[in-house]
This record gives sequence, C-alpha cells and structure tokens, in this order.
Amino acid sequence: MRYLRKKRTQKLIFSLILSLILLLISTHTDWLKHTAKTAQQNQPGLYSVVKVDDGDTIVVDMNGSKETVRFIGVDTPETHDPRKPVQCYGQEASNYTKNLLQGKSVRLQADPLDTNRDRYGRLLRYIYLPDDTLVESKLLMEGYALAYTAFPFQKADEFTGYEKAARSANKGLWSACQIVTDSNGARHTNPAN
Repeated sequence: MRYLRKKRTQKLIFSLILSLILLLISTHTDWLKHTAKTAQQNQPGLYSVVKVDDGDTIVVDMNGSKETVRFIGVDTPETHDPRKPVQCYGQEASNYTKNLLQGKSVRLQADPLDTNRDRYGRLLRYIYLPDDTLVESKLLMEGYALAYTAFPFQKADEFTGYEKAARSANKGLWSACQIVTDSNGARHTNPAN
C-alpha cells in the first residue's frame, strides 16, 4: 500500500513539474525567440552594421568601437566623394547596400593577398551575411558594382566573372550608364544627370 502511495505521489510530482515546464515554455515563447535572435546577432565574428556610407563602404560596431570597412574587390559609383560628382547609378547602389545591410549583422573576412587597410585607414574585408551570402558577389551579379581589380585579391577571377555576367544580362548600371576608363586604368560610371 505504501508503495502504491509513493508511486502515485511521484507520478503527481512528475505531472506537476511537466505542466510547470510546459506553462513556462508557452508563456515565454516570445522571450525565447528574442533570446535566440540576440544570440544569432551576437555570435562571435558577427558585427552590427551601424551605418552604410555608400554602396561599398559600411561602418560596423566592433566590440564597442566604430570601424569603417571598405568592401574588397568591388567599386560602386560614387555618391558623396567631394572630389567627384555623383556618378550614374551611385544612389541606386547605395540604396541597395542600405536595404541589404542597415541594422543587420555581418561577418568580415580579410584576404591574404590584400592589405589590412586602405590608404584612408578603412578596414578591407569581404562582407558576409549570417547565411554566408557574399555581399560583394550580390553587388556584382545585380549590376550595382564594377569589379575592382587594381590590387590583388583571391576572388579576382570570380568577381570578374560576376561582372561579365551582369554586363551580358544588361543588369543595373550596365543598362543605365556609360563606363568611363581613366588614363590610369580606373573605371567608373559617367556623372549622374
């Protein structure tokens, strides 16, 4: 008899604990979703984008410090270089990057063939979304950027291929702009009208 009471008591306690756990889970689902999202955004190697300067330059929060990052291997038309007029498709490229990255987290990767920083002190990095999408490849494939091969980097052939495909498909700036090549070999789009 005592054995049966002990078993019923254990069963009752187990049922109460299980009910309590289920109740906590059901009432804290939003909290769990928020915690999971925060964990994803704060996972090591991901940095929050706090500002998009233009189509190929962002500012990230790197452990409490703001760091300007220049995308490796791409050049989008200028939107606010004081030495140059706004270039054709510059605003579209800037808006595309803003829509893609503003307020999101990104993973940054250096290239062993490239320098760590450019002459303006900006970090040079490949930019990856949390799902491992390479942002530079999206810019090139959609026609928002030109491949920038003036300096060596590992993905130069890949990026040149993306540019050729966008040009062949007449995407983005390839359908709206003229590409100008300066005497030093630098390429850019014509001034915006």
